[in-house]
Amino acid sequence: MSNGDLKMPNRPGWPFTPDIDRRQTLKLLGGSAVAATAGASGSLAFAQSDGSDSEIIRSHGYSYFGDLKYPAGFEHFNYVNPNAPKGGEITLSARGTFDGFNRWAWRGNPQTNSDVVGESLLAGDTFGTAVPADSLTDQYGLIAREIEYPTSKEWCVFHLRDDVVFRNGAPLRAQDAAFTFNLFIEQGIRSFSRSVSERIESVEVIDDLTLRYKFVDGISRRSLISQVGGMIVLSEEWYKETGERLDEPSVLSPMGSGPYQVADYEFNRYVVYERNPNYWGWDHPVNVGRHNFDRIRIEYFADATAEFEGFKAGEYTFRSEGSSKRWATGYDFPALDDGHVVKETLPDQTAPLNSGVIFNTLRAPVDNRNVRHALSLAFNFEWTRESLEFDLTTQRNSFAEGQEWEAKGAPEGAELAFLQSLGDVVPSDMLSEPVVMPHSSDKDSTVDRRNKRTGLRILADEGWTVDDQGRMVDANGDQMTLDFLVLSTWDDTRQATIETYVNTLRDWGIQVNANAVDSAQGQQRFLDKDYDMIQTSMQTFSTVGTGLKQLFGSETAEVSSWNPSALRSPVVDAIIEAALNAESREEEITALTALDRALRHERVIAHAGYVPEYWIAYYDMFERPEDLPTLGLGILDFWWFNEEKYEALKAAGALR
Repeated sequence: MSNGDLKMPNRPGWPFTPDIDRRQTLKLLGGSAVAATAGASGSLAFAQSDGSDSEIIRSHGYSYFGDLKYPAGFEHFNYVNPNAPKGGEITLSARGTFDGFNRWAWRGNPQTNSDVVGESLLAGDTFGTAVPADSLTDQYGLIAREIEYPTSKEWCVFHLRDDVVFRNGAPLRAQDAAFTFNLFIEQGIRSFSRSVSERIESVEVIDDLTLRYKFVDGISRRSLISQVGGMIVLSEEWYKETGERLDEPSVLSPMGSGPYQVADYEFNRYVVYERNPNYWGWDHPVNVGRHNFDRIRIEYFADATAEFEGFKAGEYTFRSEGSSKRWATGYDFPALDDGHVVKETLPDQTAPLNSGVIFNTLRAPVDNRNVRHALSLAFNFEWTRESLEFDLTTQRNSFAEGQEWEAKGAPEGAELAFLQSLGDVVPSDMLSEPVVMPHSSDKDSTVDRRNKRTGLRILADEGWTVDDQGRMVDANGDQMTLDFLVLSTWDDTRQATIETYVNTLRDWGIQVNANAVDSAQGQQRFLDKDYDMIQTSMQTFSTVGTGLKQLFGSETAEVSSWNPSALRSPVVDAIIEAALNAESREEEITALTALDRALRHERVIAHAGYVPEYWIAYYDMFERPEDLPTLGLGILDFWWFNEEKYEALKAAGALR
């Protein structure tokens, strides 16, 4: 099933990815004389010369547990081809529209990839692929050549490289990083501004190449270095000259220092990103073997049918398939039969996004956990898989599907002890009963009678009954009415899944409004949380960090675009707070297991199926490393273009 087209932020630039999959870190000079001793992974540990017990760590990268995979002086990541040729163009597709390039505006419909023009102090995702893509916990200096911090992590200092320039050739300095941080605090998305401003006490420019962050006392600091290091850095001079604002839509591309820049575009039709001729970092170890395409073009289509027809005609050259129906039945066109197009299934080793029907807990009646449970029972995964998805999807049980921290059975051992340590905030049934699992349904009927009986009984206990007109009403006789946000650009399988579920709810006597809207209106309603239900995704998680608060925490629930359910759960909040004190990976896994259990207990999603593979098709002119890393397919990151194959396709008439 398709995960959808809503632009839930999933890469640095909002302005950072919540530290849920991996993170980074640095540190700061305390000002006193220090004596160096050898440290792990090429780092140096400095003991304070004043005789205190605190240590100052100095490193080329950061991992909270101190286990950097790549030592200082590494030449390139293991999974890339360091000799990959540079050149060529790859064309992808998108559905819907775009009206600008300010990725961080709360209004408007910006081009999804428009933040790739910038980069951060620590190397971060480009076009959505983790960096590095073979380690959950590491990140390495990019704009920053070195990171310093005390073991207490009260502050950190970034030492910047002296050769970094923006795409206009102007030097990037510590003042730009401080300016950008303050810009996001003042004008950035609300969940970031609120979350980070409460945790970071100050940012100070020591000199042109040295930046110091000080963190608030009395809080967990485990992910704060990652957060400030993962922020995009933009040009202070450019913002002052143009008068641009971060919180307003714009047709201008922000001034960054990244490897790509906007080359050409026509609103709602296409955008082209090209390699930045002024890019400073081609030979940086984190970039070797990466950013191989000269041009990345994205063609826009009105709907899924037009999009697929465009691929068959060669209007774009690489496709990641999200429709099980199309994957099973649609790939029989001449270019594939002639061998010009490769259809390939590759293993996906990452945890799947938590896609399904998500309930907005800000709005009645789905603010009631038992009502959410009842409504979930109307979703028939088995019928959907067989009738709409060609038996190609797998039932998702967990927010951490297939991972070591997937909760199973009743809690025991370290997990039980962890939950008991949280006190009365943990519901008693969470401590004694097996973890919530998805219900099973009759695959031969869209309406499962057994689940309907159970659902109606639960609703009756909550004051909702079916009247003599067949309407689900409350004690005042008012019918239950739900707004389901649907986008007109979604593919036919997804829309059919939603229609089937909606019809089942109507069979129960519930009025459901599910008229499709265009992508711009849908995006705004998504950001405003103007819906009762939506079929989209919630992020998964692999490590602990304060970014979990943006995903699932109460303090930013109403404004966080990462939290489409607007979940506000005391037990989830307590688990996240306690998890931030984990001192080992084992303790972290225990806490993440408890988090999965609690999220499933809240019943904010009726889980849809997932596909544990990448489904891709492409014109046979692209190549990749033989062994893919564990954290990403990396088509726009470390694949490359084969000129000879391209010329052969042109000679055969396969490409326009």
